[in-house]
Amino acid sequence: MFDTVLVANRGEIAVRVIRTLRALGVRSVAVFSDADAEARHVREADTAVRLGAAPAAESYLSVEKILAAARTSGAQAVHPGYGFLAENAEFARACEEAGLVFIGPSAEAISLMGDKIRAKETVRAAGVPVVPGSSGSGLSDAQLADSAREIGMPVLLKPSAGGGGKGMRLVRDAAVLDEEIAAARREARASFGDDTLLVERWIDRPRHIEIQVLADGHGNVVHLGERECSLQRRHQKIIEEAPSVLLDEHTRAAMGEAAVQAARSCAYRGAGTVEFIVPGGDPSSYYFMEMNTRLQVEHPVTELITGLDLVEWQLRVAAGEQLPYAQGDITLTGHAVEARICAEDPARGFLPSGGTVLALDEPEGEGVRTDSGLSEGTEVSSLYDPMLSKVIAYGPDRATALRKLRAALGRTVTLGVQTNAGFLRRLLAHPAVVAGELDTGLVEREAESLISQEVPEAVYEAAAAVRVRRPEPDANGWIDPYAAGDGWRLGGSPAPVTRHLRVPGLDPVAHVARGSAVVDGDRVHVTLDGVQHHFTHAGDWLGRDGDSWQVRDHDPVAASLTGAAHAGADSLTAPMPGTVTVVKVAVGDRVEAGQSLVVVEAMKMEHVVSAPHAGTVTELDVSPGTTVAMDQVLAVVEPDSTEGAESDPSTEGAAQQEAGGSVPDEKEPVS
Repeated sequence: MFDTVLVANRGEIAVRVIRTLRALGVRSVAVFSDADAEARHVREADTAVRLGAAPAAESYLSVEKILAAARTSGAQAVHPGYGFLAENAEFARACEEAGLVFIGPSAEAISLMGDKIRAKETVRAAGVPVVPGSSGSGLSDAQLADSAREIGMPVLLKPSAGGGGKGMRLVRDAAVLDEEIAAARREARASFGDDTLLVERWIDRPRHIEIQVLADGHGNVVHLGERECSLQRRHQKIIEEAPSVLLDEHTRAAMGEAAVQAARSCAYRGAGTVEFIVPGGDPSSYYFMEMNTRLQVEHPVTELITGLDLVEWQLRVAAGEQLPYAQGDITLTGHAVEARICAEDPARGFLPSGGTVLALDEPEGEGVRTDSGLSEGTEVSSLYDPMLSKVIAYGPDRATALRKLRAALGRTVTLGVQTNAGFLRRLLAHPAVVAGELDTGLVEREAESLISQEVPEAVYEAAAAVRVRRPEPDANGWIDPYAAGDGWRLGGSPAPVTRHLRVPGLDPVAHVARGSAVVDGDRVHVTLDGVQHHFTHAGDWLGRDGDSWQVRDHDPVAASLTGAAHAGADSLTAPMPGTVTVVKVAVGDRVEAGQSLVVVEAMKMEHVVSAPHAGTVTELDVSPGTTVAMDQVLAVVEPDSTEGAESDPSTEGAAQQEAGGSVPDEKEPVS
């Protein structure tokens, strides 16, 4: 076993790997950018080395800086985590040339399986069924369009060099093929530095099932069962479980053997995942999609049902050990489900969010595990991927695991940053999810019903309560009761107090406080109509059952004096912190309602900001490369006329997400 291992990653990924290193008595080395100098993974490692400035290209993606950090720290091996350089063949090769052990497969295996086109050809030759699609690499736009028409609509455009939904487009109408191919190339180039695309047949209502494999350097390969990853949104997995309720023992064995053959076809070594698309109505008809040549985000569910620490076995295999078990020795016990907590706001179309973590409570306990890179004070920015943590639950059966995970998500508190925890909790209670009737489009179809459309009155009542001033006694110990702002009056019950409050993105509310809330430290207890509601609060933030709200004071007089209402109708603002990548108009241009004007990128996602109404661009305050804050004005579109001009409520002041349908294909986020 190694004495010292450098972890070439950040956040919950690095914290997870460091946990196993500590358990094995191996010294851990963290690396960090300037944005992560105070991050949890830096504090938990035995030592840490600065890489450089905050942008990933200047820190976590710099092979030279990571190799220098390994030399400085005396590391013998490098664990790439999952994302960033984990599937970079040149990085694996550079580690080997520097005398470091790369904890993963060979550079050749990474290169082969990282190219979706070559990977499909290789596993097909090994007898593994593959999704019908285009053949050959380096296809032109015209050739891609011809292949799509030959396959027949709908089709899926996919980057050959990567996944995670980046650059992926579901196309149902041949008339928009050229536009979608251009968009897919642009995003693929930005995400992977390679805009090579392929086309595959789209399978309606598919299920995404992947097989975990483990191989040593002595020719032994086993599979550790499957994971069901069909609950996805915008091509990203959000809930994973093991095992799948879809597979019987015969199909499980057949898919497992196909995964083993795929691993053997590239002389694989270490932990990897072979991903399949499976028609829900015919599980015996499964198709290879790709192989992830690294550890997966969702590996904990496999660990819980097999009792194996996959990071430990990555280390042991990299150190030259032989697997001590054959396929017949692998048993699957119980059921595990994982939920990914991401910095995004479901109520605002799942736009990426950011901010400082003001209060944090992550669930633990019997049958519950949290893998997290968070701590109070963590700054969540738009520089890296939005995934913050994972909550995993285990039980003797699926119903128990689901129940435990729903409860754990209800106890999850991350105030200061909007997350999807409450949304995931409601998703896990959806009848189709409870019944195991899953497909990759389910979340998209049901998302609206799982998002709370209104702020509960109890939230405003709690917000009003925490705003009551607590006056300090004067020099003589006198406390002025009128200074509390709670409606107290002499000889009578408290007078009603109206507070003007606003949740970002919603209209302000004039809330008349009932005085039904009690503040107890960081907890607020509200009683309305005989029902008690319990909140956690920090600053302007309130949280309950996995949901959170930022409730700000609103000054209606100041708003009217600044003309904010009129400006909001004509202004296009940034829906999240990010970077402007494309500007499609200039001052003086005439635009139509809904026309895309600016593209903002945040957390590896593109967001198109559209004109709120027909008119003329009178202000343009950004250019490509501009870094913007949430709600920053990007441009102003003056309407054609003040009479009869109608704004489009679906585009007013909002970003329009440029994304296709949900698909069963993913490589982990690039961070």
